[in-house]
Amino acid sequence: MRLASDAASLAEVLPGTEVLLVWDFLSDAVRDAWPAADSLRWVHTASAGVDRLTFPGLLASDVTLTNSRGVFDRPMAEYVLGLVLAMAKDLPGTLAAQTRGEWHHRETEPIAGRRVVVVGGGPIGRAIAGLLAAVGMDVELVGRRDFDGLPGLLPSADWLVLAAPLTDATRGMLDAAALALLRPSARVINVGRGALVVEPDLVDALREGRIAGAALDVFAREPLPADSPLWTQPGVIVSPHMSGDLIGWRQDLVEVFRDNLARYRAGEPLRNVVDKTLGYVTTGGRP
Repeated sequence: MRLASDAASLAEVLPGTEVLLVWDFLSDAVRDAWPAADSLRWVHTASAGVDRLTFPGLLASDVTLTNSRGVFDRPMAEYVLGLVLAMAKDLPGTLAAQTRGEWHHRETEPIAGRRVVVVGGGPIGRAIAGLLAAVGMDVELVGRRDFDGLPGLLPSADWLVLAAPLTDATRGMLDAAALALLRPSARVINVGRGALVVEPDLVDALREGRIAGAALDVFAREPLPADSPLWTQPGVIVSPHMSGDLIGWRQDLVEVFRDNLARYRAGEPLRNVVDKTLGYVTTGGRP
Protein backbone atom coordinates (compact mmCIF):
# COMPACT_ATOMS: atom_id res chain seq x y z
CA MET A 1 0.00 0.00 0.00
CA ARG A 2 1.22 3.49 -0.81
CA LEU A 3 0.72 6.15 1.81
CA ALA A 4 1.40 9.86 1.50
CA SER A 5 1.90 12.05 4.52
CA ASP A 6 2.72 15.58 5.48
CA ALA A 7 4.81 16.47 8.50
CA ALA A 8 1.80 16.80 10.79
CA SER A 9 0.45 13.32 10.10
CA LEU A 10 3.67 11.35 9.65
CA ALA A 11 3.48 9.80 13.11
CA GLU A 12 0.04 8.43 12.22
CA VAL A 13 1.22 6.52 9.13
CA LEU A 14 4.64 5.36 10.37
CA PRO A 15 3.44 2.38 12.43
CA GLY A 16 3.84 -0.68 10.22
CA THR A 17 5.72 1.28 7.54
CA GLU A 18 8.76 -0.53 6.18
CA VAL A 19 10.09 1.98 3.63
CA LEU A 20 10.04 5.78 3.94
CA LEU A 21 10.81 8.27 1.16
CA VAL A 22 11.65 11.68 2.63
CA TRP A 23 10.87 14.29 -0.03
CA ASP A 24 11.14 17.41 2.13
CA PHE A 25 14.84 17.21 2.99
CA LEU A 26 14.71 20.37 5.14
CA SER A 27 12.02 19.01 7.46
CA ASP A 28 12.56 17.58 10.94
CA ALA A 29 9.35 15.55 10.67
CA VAL A 30 11.12 12.18 10.70
CA ARG A 31 12.97 13.09 13.87
CA ASP A 32 9.76 14.23 15.53
CA ALA A 33 7.76 11.16 14.47
CA TRP A 34 10.53 8.63 15.07
CA PRO A 35 8.99 7.03 18.20
CA ALA A 36 6.17 5.76 15.95
CA ALA A 37 8.57 3.99 13.57
CA ASP A 38 8.12 0.42 14.71
CA SER A 39 8.77 -1.41 11.42
CA LEU A 40 11.09 0.76 9.35
CA ARG A 41 13.91 -0.97 7.51
CA TRP A 42 14.92 1.68 4.98
CA VAL A 43 14.75 5.49 4.78
CA HIS A 44 15.61 7.29 1.52
CA THR A 45 16.02 11.05 1.24
CA ALA A 46 15.51 13.05 -1.96
CA SER A 47 18.70 15.01 -1.33
CA ALA A 48 22.43 14.56 -1.21
CA GLY A 49 22.72 15.95 2.33
CA VAL A 50 21.48 13.81 5.21
CA ASP A 51 21.95 16.20 8.13
CA ARG A 52 18.22 16.31 8.97
CA LEU A 53 18.20 12.52 9.33
CA THR A 54 21.34 11.95 11.35
CA PHE A 55 19.60 12.21 14.70
CA PRO A 56 20.36 9.78 17.56
CA GLY A 57 17.30 7.57 17.12
CA LEU A 58 17.96 6.76 13.49
CA LEU A 59 21.73 6.56 13.95
CA ALA A 60 21.36 4.01 16.74
CA SER A 61 18.88 1.90 14.80
CA ASP A 62 19.48 -0.80 12.19
CA VAL A 63 17.46 1.18 9.62
CA THR A 64 19.34 1.65 6.34
CA LEU A 65 19.67 5.25 5.15
CA THR A 66 20.21 6.13 1.48
CA ASN A 67 20.46 9.44 -0.34
CA SER A 68 20.15 10.80 -3.88
CA ARG A 69 23.82 10.96 -4.69
CA GLY A 70 24.61 11.76 -8.32
CA VAL A 71 21.59 13.88 -9.20
CA PHE A 72 23.11 17.21 -8.21
CA ASP A 73 26.83 16.83 -8.92
CA ARG A 74 27.14 18.35 -12.40
CA PRO A 75 24.32 20.92 -11.97
CA MET A 76 25.93 22.31 -8.82
CA ALA A 77 29.35 22.39 -10.45
CA GLU A 78 27.92 24.40 -13.35
CA TYR A 79 26.19 26.75 -10.94
CA VAL A 80 29.40 27.38 -9.01
CA LEU A 81 31.26 28.10 -12.25
CA GLY A 82 28.49 30.53 -13.17
CA LEU A 83 28.88 32.30 -9.83
CA VAL A 84 32.65 32.54 -10.24
CA LEU A 85 32.25 34.07 -13.68
CA ALA A 86 29.46 36.39 -12.53
CA MET A 87 31.59 37.85 -9.75
CA ALA A 88 34.89 37.92 -11.62
CA LYS A 89 33.28 39.65 -14.60
CA ASP A 90 31.02 41.84 -12.42
CA LEU A 91 27.79 40.79 -14.09
CA PRO A 92 25.76 42.18 -11.16
CA GLY A 93 27.37 45.57 -11.78
CA THR A 94 26.64 45.37 -15.49
CA LEU A 95 22.98 44.55 -14.90
CA ALA A 96 22.66 47.31 -12.29
CA ALA A 97 24.15 49.84 -14.71
CA GLN A 98 21.80 48.65 -17.43
CA THR A 99 18.76 49.28 -15.24
CA ARG A 100 20.02 52.83 -14.74
CA GLY A 101 20.73 53.31 -18.44
CA GLU A 102 24.36 53.95 -17.54
CA TRP A 103 27.33 53.24 -19.85
CA HIS A 104 29.94 52.27 -17.27
CA HIS A 105 33.10 50.81 -18.82
CA ARG A 106 35.51 49.00 -16.52
CA GLU A 107 38.00 46.15 -16.43
CA THR A 108 37.22 42.74 -14.99
CA GLU A 109 39.20 39.92 -13.41
CA PRO A 110 40.55 36.71 -14.95
CA ILE A 111 39.74 33.34 -13.44
CA ALA A 112 42.48 31.27 -15.11
CA GLY A 113 45.35 30.73 -12.71
CA ARG A 114 43.40 31.97 -9.70
CA ARG A 115 43.54 29.70 -6.65
CA VAL A 116 40.29 28.13 -5.44
CA VAL A 117 39.88 25.99 -2.35
CA VAL A 118 36.89 23.62 -2.58
CA VAL A 119 35.81 22.23 0.79
CA GLY A 120 34.01 18.90 0.44
CA GLY A 121 35.60 15.81 -1.06
CA GLY A 122 32.37 14.04 -1.99
CA PRO A 123 30.92 13.72 -5.50
CA ILE A 124 29.61 17.31 -5.56
CA GLY A 125 32.91 18.78 -4.38
CA ARG A 126 34.84 16.67 -6.86
CA ALA A 127 32.55 17.75 -9.72
CA ILE A 128 33.03 21.41 -8.76
CA ALA A 129 36.78 20.99 -8.53
CA GLY A 130 36.94 19.24 -11.90
CA LEU A 131 34.94 21.89 -13.73
CA LEU A 132 36.87 24.80 -12.21
CA ALA A 133 40.15 23.10 -13.06
CA ALA A 134 38.92 22.63 -16.64
CA VAL A 135 38.70 26.42 -17.08
CA GLY A 136 42.23 26.91 -15.82
CA MET A 137 41.75 27.57 -12.13
CA ASP A 138 44.29 26.26 -9.63
CA VAL A 139 42.12 23.99 -7.46
CA GLU A 140 42.78 22.55 -4.01
CA LEU A 141 40.16 19.99 -2.93
CA VAL A 142 39.77 19.57 0.83
CA GLY A 143 38.11 16.35 1.96
CA ARG A 144 36.95 15.23 5.35
CA ARG A 145 40.38 13.96 6.37
CA ASP A 146 42.00 17.24 5.34
CA PHE A 147 39.85 19.69 7.31
CA ASP A 148 42.59 20.24 9.87
CA GLY A 149 44.78 21.64 7.12
CA LEU A 150 42.21 24.14 5.86
CA PRO A 151 43.51 27.16 7.84
CA GLY A 152 46.85 26.79 6.11
CA LEU A 153 45.19 27.03 2.68
CA LEU A 154 42.99 30.05 3.28
CA PRO A 155 45.63 32.83 3.10
CA SER A 156 46.46 31.92 -0.50
CA ALA A 157 42.87 31.38 -1.67
CA ASP A 158 41.29 33.72 -4.21
CA TRP A 159 38.05 31.75 -3.95
CA LEU A 160 36.66 29.55 -1.19
CA VAL A 161 33.87 27.18 -2.21
CA LEU A 162 31.95 25.34 0.51
CA ALA A 163 30.35 22.09 -0.66
CA ALA A 164 30.79 19.99 2.47
CA PRO A 165 28.03 18.09 4.29
CA LEU A 166 26.79 19.50 7.57
CA THR A 167 28.30 17.53 10.45
CA ASP A 168 29.60 18.33 13.91
CA ALA A 169 33.02 18.86 12.33
CA THR A 170 31.83 21.30 9.65
CA ARG A 171 29.15 23.30 11.46
CA GLY A 172 30.29 26.90 11.71
CA MET A 173 33.58 26.14 9.96
CA LEU A 174 33.61 29.57 8.29
CA ASP A 175 33.67 31.77 11.35
CA ALA A 176 35.46 34.97 12.25
CA ALA A 177 38.77 33.16 12.75
CA ALA A 178 38.61 31.47 9.34
CA LEU A 179 37.46 34.64 7.60
CA ALA A 180 40.38 36.54 9.11
CA LEU A 181 42.75 34.21 7.25
CA LEU A 182 41.33 35.14 3.84
CA ARG A 183 42.86 37.93 1.81
CA PRO A 184 40.77 41.10 1.19
CA SER A 185 40.34 40.15 -2.49
CA ALA A 186 38.96 36.69 -1.71
CA ARG A 187 35.37 35.62 -2.35
CA VAL A 188 33.26 32.93 -0.70
CA ILE A 189 30.72 30.64 -2.36
CA ASN A 190 28.48 28.38 -0.26
CA VAL A 191 26.40 25.66 -1.93
CA GLY A 192 26.70 23.16 0.93
CA ARG A 193 24.56 23.99 3.94
CA GLY A 194 23.86 27.38 5.47
CA ALA A 195 25.13 26.36 8.90
CA LEU A 196 28.63 25.85 7.53
CA VAL A 197 28.91 29.64 7.77
CA VAL A 198 28.54 31.84 10.84
CA GLU A 199 26.47 34.42 9.02
CA PRO A 200 26.99 37.38 11.42
CA ASP A 201 30.75 36.87 11.11
CA LEU A 202 30.46 36.82 7.33
CA VAL A 203 28.37 40.01 7.32
CA ASP A 204 30.96 41.75 9.49
CA ALA A 205 33.79 40.68 7.18
CA LEU A 206 31.89 41.97 4.14
CA ARG A 207 30.94 45.28 5.74
CA GLU A 208 34.48 45.90 6.88
CA GLY A 209 35.98 45.02 3.49
CA ARG A 210 37.97 42.11 4.86
CA ILE A 211 36.77 39.95 1.97
CA ALA A 212 35.61 41.07 -1.48
CA GLY A 213 32.29 39.27 -1.76
CA ALA A 214 30.17 36.16 -1.36
CA ALA A 215 27.66 34.11 -3.31
CA LEU A 216 25.29 32.17 -1.09
CA ASP A 217 22.77 29.57 -2.17
CA VAL A 218 22.09 28.16 1.29
CA PHE A 219 21.39 29.84 4.61
CA ALA A 220 20.99 29.14 8.31
CA ARG A 221 17.28 29.94 7.92
CA GLU A 222 15.43 29.27 4.69
CA PRO A 223 13.78 31.20 3.18
CA LEU A 224 16.29 33.90 4.06
CA PRO A 225 14.47 36.37 6.35
CA ALA A 226 13.49 39.64 4.70
CA ASP A 227 15.45 41.62 7.28
CA SER A 228 18.72 39.78 6.70
CA PRO A 229 21.53 42.21 5.81
CA LEU A 230 22.72 39.72 3.20
CA TRP A 231 19.93 40.84 0.85
CA THR A 232 21.39 44.31 0.46
CA GLN A 233 25.06 43.87 1.28
CA PRO A 234 27.22 45.03 -1.65
CA GLY A 235 29.24 42.23 -3.21
CA VAL A 236 26.77 39.50 -2.25
CA ILE A 237 24.75 37.27 -4.55
CA VAL A 238 21.77 35.58 -2.88
CA SER A 239 19.99 32.65 -4.52
CA PRO A 240 17.16 30.49 -3.09
CA HIS A 241 18.77 27.05 -2.62
CA MET A 242 18.60 26.26 -6.33
CA SER A 243 22.16 25.40 -7.36
CA GLY A 244 21.35 21.76 -8.11
CA ASP A 245 17.89 22.19 -9.56
CA LEU A 246 18.05 21.73 -13.31
CA ILE A 247 14.88 21.28 -15.35
CA GLY A 248 13.76 17.69 -14.73
CA TRP A 249 15.53 17.28 -11.39
CA ARG A 250 12.45 16.03 -9.58
CA GLN A 251 12.04 13.18 -12.05
CA ASP A 252 15.72 12.33 -11.62
CA LEU A 253 15.15 12.05 -7.87
CA VAL A 254 12.20 9.76 -8.45
CA GLU A 255 14.29 7.53 -10.72
CA VAL A 256 16.98 7.15 -8.05
CA PHE A 257 14.38 6.01 -5.54
CA ARG A 258 12.59 3.79 -8.07
CA ASP A 259 15.83 1.99 -8.89
CA ASN A 260 16.57 1.37 -5.23
CA LEU A 261 13.00 0.25 -4.56
CA ALA A 262 13.35 -2.40 -7.26
CA ARG A 263 16.57 -3.52 -5.60
CA TYR A 264 14.90 -3.61 -2.21
CA ARG A 265 12.05 -5.76 -3.47
CA ALA A 266 14.50 -8.11 -5.16
CA GLY A 267 16.64 -8.40 -2.04
CA GLU A 268 19.61 -6.81 -3.79
CA PRO A 269 22.10 -4.36 -2.21
CA LEU A 270 20.89 -0.78 -2.24
CA ARG A 271 22.83 2.03 -3.85
CA ASN A 272 23.86 5.26 -2.13
CA VAL A 273 23.91 3.77 1.34
CA VAL A 274 25.03 6.33 3.92
CA ASP A 275 27.54 5.32 6.56
CA LYS A 276 25.63 6.62 9.56
CA THR A 277 28.77 6.89 11.66
CA LEU A 278 30.46 9.18 9.15
CA GLY A 279 27.62 10.88 7.25
CA TYR A 280 28.67 9.91 3.75
CA VAL A 281 27.83 7.29 1.13
CA THR A 282 29.34 3.83 1.00
CA THR A 283 29.10 1.45 -1.93
CA GLY A 284 26.11 -0.64 -1.01
CA GLY A 285 24.08 -2.28 1.72
CA ARG A 286 21.11 -4.48 2.43
CA PRO A 287 18.22 -3.38 4.62
